[in-house]
Amino acid sequence: MISPKIGEFGIFAAKRGKMALNYIWISFFLIAFVFALVQLIFTGNTQVFSDILNSTFDSAKTGFELSLGLTGVLSLWMGIMKIGEKGGVVRIMSRVVGPFFRRLFPGLPPDHPAYGSIMMNLAANMLGLDNAATPMGLKAMEQMQEVNPEKERASDAQIMFLVLNTSGLTIIPVSVMVYRAQLGAVNPADIFLPILLATFFSTIAGLISVSIMQKIKLYDRVILAYLGGMTLIIAGIIWYFSRLDKDQITAISTFIASFLLFSTIVVFIILGMRKRVNIYDTFIEGAKDGFNIAVRIIPFLVAILVAIGVFRASGAMDYLIEGIRAVVIATGIDAGFVDALPTALMKPLSGAGARGMMVDAMTTFGADSFTGRLASTLQGATDTTFYIIAVYFGSVGIRNTRYAVTCGLIADFTGIIAAIFIGYLFFA
Repeated sequence: MISPKIGEFGIFAAKRGKMALNYIWISFFLIAFVFALVQLIFTGNTQVFSDILNSTFDSAKTGFELSLGLTGVLSLWMGIMKIGEKGGVVRIMSRVVGPFFRRLFPGLPPDHPAYGSIMMNLAANMLGLDNAATPMGLKAMEQMQEVNPEKERASDAQIMFLVLNTSGLTIIPVSVMVYRAQLGAVNPADIFLPILLATFFSTIAGLISVSIMQKIKLYDRVILAYLGGMTLIIAGIIWYFSRLDKDQITAISTFIASFLLFSTIVVFIILGMRKRVNIYDTFIEGAKDGFNIAVRIIPFLVAILVAIGVFRASGAMDYLIEGIRAVVIATGIDAGFVDALPTALMKPLSGAGARGMMVDAMTTFGADSFTGRLASTLQGATDTTFYIIAVYFGSVGIRNTRYAVTCGLIADFTGIIAAIFIGYLFFA
């Protein structure tokens, strides 16, 4: 069980994390007003305020319709994930990565209960089981805090755990696939491999940066075996796809994604049967959670899409994008990725904001466009660094985060760069 203390600090920290989104949301409206006012005064554009007002109605309608449309697909995947959860998938994954993670947390005593919570949390995150991951993450922070000699200063183990969380390692990007399905993607799972590759690089960068700061021996045989094995697999995938033309990449990656995802569903069902789980009832239980989530996100999605719509209708978004594009072109780099960049810039600050930017990119350019696919990949490449740090450290009263933010942002930056390169490989 999670102690009341964790609950109190978690609520407080969550409020702190949401303050960032509060300021972002306000800024969209204020900046939009200033841009519109400048256009009215200096160019005589009297239409701009009508465009902004119309965008609020259009965006609100889009947010509501999108949220309702998510209900079926989200219910499906939450039902499947619930079967896997009760079938013991999280525990199996935690056993597989156990020897590796024990060497990444040398400051924790041997057989400390925090190891179990850490591995369960990370395994749940990899599967997109946010509801299962967060309680285990808070529990892990509490357990690590028990052996932390300086209660207001983050320990080495807590920083490693936080950065691995913020790197966003994902095996099944359920939420991104759900949005792509709703927005009309021909194959919503076509971002499956690109996200997996991008989050791998993000996680490796975060792990190495923290290991350097903590002087962890990365040449340990077990660490080398895990990292070396995973790196060889990822390198092999990239090498293989780099030899194919665009049509072959699309066909093969679509097959692999579809095969792996459906195989995952079958494996979850088989594991549930082994555990004597009532598969149908468990699916319904998870599907109900998915339905509730879809309903709960309506006001949040409407709010962020309206703010982004106002920002875009005022011309501020165009100025931002074109400014970045000009800088990129000046360096001699292809600027095709720039339209998807707002998703990446928003992600460390706010998951909801980045989700809104992704939806905006897919709505504006098309879910199957290069921009739409790249924005989806960027959305899944990393996690919300500042929000996670605020919630997890705040849950145990830590004020001195040391180098956690720096290493988390290194992971974010690496994931973004990797996502862009991989996006060109798969979708350009």
